[in-house]
Amino acid sequence: MGLLVLTNDDGINAPGIRALQAALRHLSAPHQSVIVAPDRPHSGCSHQMNRGSAIKIEPRSPDEYAIGGTPADCSRVALSHLYPEADWVLSGINAGGNMGADIHLSGTVAAVREAALLRKPGIAISQYKYRDQPFDWPRATRLAASVLGQLMGEATQPGQFWNVNLPAPPLNGQWDEPEVVFCQGCTQPLPTEFIVDEQGFRYTGAYEDRPRDVGRDVAVCLGGHISVVSIQLW
Repeated sequence: MGLLVLTNDDGINAPGIRALQAALRHLSAPHQSVIVAPDRPHSGCSHQMNRGSAIKIEPRSPDEYAIGGTPADCSRVALSHLYPEADWVLSGINAGGNMGADIHLSGTVAAVREAALLRKPGIAISQYKYRDQPFDWPRATRLAASVLGQLMGEATQPGQFWNVNLPAPPLNGQWDEPEVVFCQGCTQPLPTEFIVDEQGFRYTGAYEDRPRDVGRDVAVCLGGHISVVSIQLW
């Protein structure tokens, strides 16, 4: 497995990146992990990059750097400057789902898409939850560990990366072992319901009610399984 760069779009202080770091401790293959993550949240920033001003690099420890840029910037800084010898870029665990059309908006996904463009394999991991449900990060760590071990043993092609979505925890709080389902990404849009009032145009649709293609990642994850999509850029 070699050297693994961890990043995210929720910021270096987010609990999800610590859950991802903890998940790697369960891997049997020898590896080293480092963190190169944004110094603040950049959720929903897509593949935005800093192409003009200087990008601040703040060492937090010998193996952690807070970057004054977006998730895609973090991948660039890591792979071109800090750790050009890295073998993988892992992004997440995002606080919220990134499935179907979300991949075009997600900074979590953009980090590994940029890694793929730089010829490094990557995995984006996101944790979906019901609207008023708290995040269960120990569970996310457990599920991420199981799917990471599986995916990092797979052969990857140039231009390929993985997008993983963990299902919401059971509402009754019971232990669960959701199935890992390899599938395609959903082609349906995000909810389009809206109202227009004195403040302007506002979306009102609920994420969990979004349209979905049968058997694709939105249906799989919202149906209680771990969705795994291979995305090929070329």
